[in-house]
Amino acid sequence: MPSSRRPRAALAMSRRAADAVLEPQIIEALAEVLDLEPPPVLADFTTGRARSVLADAELLVTGWGCPPLGSEVLALAPRLRAVVHTAGSIRSHITDACWERGIEVSSAAAANAVPVAEYTVAMVLLSGKRVLESARDFRAARTEVDWSRTARTTGNYRRTVGILSASLVGRRVIELLRPHDVKLLLHDPFVSADEAAALGAEPVTLDALFARSDTVSVHTPLLPATRGLVGRDLIDAMRPDAVLINTARGAVVDQDALTEAVTAGRVRAVLDVTDPDVLPPDHPLWSTENVLLTPHIAGSQGNEWRRLADAAVTEVRRWAAGDGFAHPVDRGRVAYLA
Repeated sequence: MPSSRRPRAALAMSRRAADAVLEPQIIEALAEVLDLEPPPVLADFTTGRARSVLADAELLVTGWGCPPLGSEVLALAPRLRAVVHTAGSIRSHITDACWERGIEVSSAAAANAVPVAEYTVAMVLLSGKRVLESARDFRAARTEVDWSRTARTTGNYRRTVGILSASLVGRRVIELLRPHDVKLLLHDPFVSADEAAALGAEPVTLDALFARSDTVSVHTPLLPATRGLVGRDLIDAMRPDAVLINTARGAVVDQDALTEAVTAGRVRAVLDVTDPDVLPPDHPLWSTENVLLTPHIAGSQGNEWRRLADAAVTEVRRWAAGDGFAHPVDRGRVAYLA
């Protein structure tokens, strides 16, 4: 039977992240099952207050901006047993020292995947219908449009959508697109043909994904092996007027090659991420008409932060009750996570 004693816990993240994610109701919900150190949150582990709080902490609820939990910090937290992260990636703060200590880690990556997938599906459908281009042209012309001259490449009926990587987001995108009249292709070297079929997609090689798809959506984490993965040869192999959607990381795509392709009018692009995150003011992608740039908004924002917080509360309740995490981070898969 789990103990009725509430575990000692603290909040560790940037103050900006806390203001966004930790509404008063969330603090109250956490305090129901934890002996929670009240805000302000720990944004710097070198302060006297942080050292005092860490000395007794058994669990940390972390978020964007949490400092790294390296060996020196863990030495200040001898009782720490678990970390519940209110965002997706744990790369910036969970270190080898955490795994060596045997600290349990949970992430809200599954919760954060939901809005990214929704954004992606919306852009697949909107770009397939050329909605944004049509709206721009209609606003400029302010006259009747001749629908009979619509290009045959416009529309989503039997459109071929290629998914690059069956990540949490990639899988959710496939799930959301299944009810639509589109053909789904998948490239992921870690997914078997049977698993791809079970997801509802045809497994293909990387070359075939780009050559056969009308829309390619990138969901690959940025790793040493995936930097520049979407290179010039793949971009050049895309069908005329095909669309590249990237909600993963900008550096996964050869940005120079993509810029050449879109400025030449050969392909279109929807980019929620670039390399760097904010392009120089004079970069050609800002003014290229067949490119939609958004400022990394696909992930959780606004009321979607509440989903992340709710997921963290659920995990804390499970852990405090002795039931373990529903969404534990597997150390063996950390190298493949975003």
